[in-house]
Order: sequence, then structure tokens, then C-alpha cells
Amino acid sequence: MKLLSYDVAALLYLVAAVCFILALKGLSSPRHARRGNLIGASGGALAVVTALLSTDFHGANLPVVLVAIVLGCIIAVPWARMVKMTDLPQLVAIFNGVGGGAAAVVGIMELTEWGGATSLFATSATAFAILIGSLSFAGSMLTFAKLQGIMTGRPIVLPYAAIIMLGTMAISAALAVVTAMTGNVWWGLGLLLAGLASGVLTVLPVGGADVPIVISLLNAFTGLAVAASGFAMPNTLMLVAGTLVGASGSILTIAMANAMGRSVLGILFGALKGGSTAGSTQASDRPVRRAQPDDVAIALAYASRVVVVPGYGLAVAQAQHTCAELVTALRERGVDAVYGIHPVAGRMPGHMNVLLAEANVPYELLIEADDINAAMPSTDVVLVVGANDVVNPAARTDPSAPIYGMPIINADHAGQVFFLKRSMRPGFAGIENELLFSDKTQLLFGDAKESLGAVVAALKEV
Repeated sequence: MKLLSYDVAALLYLVAAVCFILALKGLSSPRHARRGNLIGASGGALAVVTALLSTDFHGANLPVVLVAIVLGCIIAVPWARMVKMTDLPQLVAIFNGVGGGAAAVVGIMELTEWGGATSLFATSATAFAILIGSLSFAGSMLTFAKLQGIMTGRPIVLPYAAIIMLGTMAISAALAVVTAMTGNVWWGLGLLLAGLASGVLTVLPVGGADVPIVISLLNAFTGLAVAASGFAMPNTLMLVAGTLVGASGSILTIAMANAMGRSVLGILFGALKGGSTAGSTQASDRPVRRAQPDDVAIALAYASRVVVVPGYGLAVAQAQHTCAELVTALRERGVDAVYGIHPVAGRMPGHMNVLLAEANVPYELLIEADDINAAMPSTDVVLVVGANDVVNPAARTDPSAPIYGMPIINADHAGQVFFLKRSMRPGFAGIENELLFSDKTQLLFGDAKESLGAVVAALKEV
């Protein structure tokens, strides 16, 4: 029995949709991101409760739905709470994949229920949801495996990859048309398999720093699949939510690609002609100037302006609190110490912002790359903590480099540079950073948290 009328349910769905819009608005700023996330979660909870109370369940359907919700909470809540900051991109990939897979499964179920007796518009939207949803599911699972180290993060180019991809795309398009025309569930299942194959073939040639961008693109695909399901069912809230996810995911993908100086097509298919960002993982044996914590502390203490450039190594070492302690100590000494934040530092957009917010770093100290570059010539010391590619001058000077054209933080324009690194292995792009061998650069090797702790201790003695 329905506990909510159609009109009341429609009103509550509208409130949930407004929550989703406000959530996106909040997530556009680090200062309001936490509140935006809570608003979005509240909207999602309201949507689920409204769906339960406005649906007339038959037989054993309600217990099955309730069991599914409980199992989902049992799996998701502990997992989300225990996941490490460095593993957030993998978590996003899995959640995104589950969303796409759900949209594809719903599409198959709709075809089964209709039995071909529905409109061409509904079957067309459903075919689209099945294809894009299954593609997103398979691609997201593969990106998870690459980031998690289950499989190589380097591009995998199959023999005759371009021909295979084109053939699979043609078959997928043909199956989508047949499924839309007939509404037959067996054609839909064939389309599901073609979508899965397309997802695998799309992500296999992607590697290196391109993988997080593909996660964003697949997230947009999932949103489009959900929106298509909303058209077919019909369900206005699914349509609104899917459209929001699809639009925001597309904008984010383009922004990330621009931040790397690459096109989306180049990211997806660059490896087919040797254009991936994944290069060598071999450590360099070239000589470098080494520093001790005391050297770094003295240089920082007597500087007027210091810029800290964080990267993935900061997240791996969980050194954000120690880094914040160092910057606070410098500012208390009168040093103008700030953070230079590159948009693709880490493994996902805003990774460094989230990391430093966890350490209660004031938002006004997080300076975007364009703004920090303007002040680099007057900066005395740049402290690079666990970053590499985002300060690599090859992006400006070497047309053969896979990151050529990517906007970087111009650390080489500062007076002195200190790198905190574990080893001489290259960054995610797999190329050497000539800044490491510059006369103005010194390296402090070791775990970032331990190194920063030693520098803080030395600073107190200066």
C-alpha cells in the first residue's frame, strides 16, 4: 500500500532535486564542500525514503528491497570510513561503476517487463542506458584495478587495437538500434555484453596520469545512463540527478584535460599512437645535490616568502598534519608561507585541497597554480613535497615529453628549490624532471612525514 500520494511524492522529489543542485554549488568551493556533501546526502536519503513510501510493493518485493538497502549500508559505510585518502580515487571508481551497472540492470529489467509493448522513445532511452551504463561499469572496474595495482597502470595496447575498437563500437551501435526498434530483452543482453567490451577496450590503452581523468569521464557516462533511465521509466528525479552528474562530470573532465594541456580524445586514444602520459618507472642514477633537515630548516627560516607544493607523496605518507605544522611555524616567524595547489596534483581533482583541509589548513593559504606562478620570481624557497610532474619544466620546454603543454607550477623560477622525495623514480608521467638536477635544487630523501618532522624539529633550533 502506498503511504504517500503521487502529488506529495512529486513534491518531495523536487526537494531532493533542489538538494542535489545545492550540493553541487557547495562542492564548487573547498570552504563549503562539507556542507554541500551533507546536503547532497540528505537529498539522496529523502529520495530513497520517498520511493519506498510512494511505491505499491507486491508480494516479497518489499523485504527484498529492504534487505538490499541494509546490505548496501553494511558494505558501504565501513568501507567509506576506513578508506585511506590515497585510495579515494579507487573508491570513486567503484561507486561510479556500481551506478553505471545499476542503470544497465534497470534497463534490462524494463525490457523484460515491457515485453516489446512500449514506445520507441522508451526503448531508445533504455538501449542508451544499457550501453552507456555497462560501458561505465566495465571501464570503472578496470580503472579501479589500474589504480589499486591489481593490474599494470601503464597503457595496454592490443594488436590491431584501433580496428577492434571501431568494430566493437559499430556492433554496439547496431545492437542499440535493434534493441530500440524491437524492445527485445535478448537483444538488450547482447547490447549489455557489447557495452562491457567497449568499456574494457576504452580504458585498456589509458595509463599514467590519464587514469583519474577517465574516472571523471566515466562518471559523466554514468550520469547520462541514469538520466536515460529517468526518461524511460519515467522518473523525474532520476532524470534531474543523472543530468546533473552527466553535466558536472563532463565539465570536470574537460577542466582536468585542459589542466594537463591535453584533449579528451588524446587521453582516450593517445596510447594508440604513443601519446600516453605513462612512461618509464626506472630510477635515475644521475648525481643530485642532497640536503639534510638542518639545511632545509635554515633556508626556510631566513626566507621572506616560501611556497609549499604538495603532491601524491604527501598523501601516501599521510604527512598533511606535519606539513601544516611546518607552515604554521614559518608563519609565526613572520615568513609568508603558502601552498601552491596544482589542479591535477594527486590522483583526483581537489585531492590536495581535501588532504590539507583534513589538517585544518586555512583556505586562504591554498593558492591556485596561475596565481602562485605570478609570485614565483619573488619567492625565495619552494618546498616540493611528494610532487614531480606538476613542477616539471619539460611541460614547457620539451615537445617530445608526454606532459608537454600541461600548465605547471613554475618552481624553477624561484630562488631555491627543495624536493622531498622517497627515491629518484620519476613521477606518474614516467619522465625525468630536469629541475632535480638544477644548481638551485637540493633533495631531501625519505618518507615525507618523517622528513617534514625532522625539518620542523630543526626549525625550532634555528
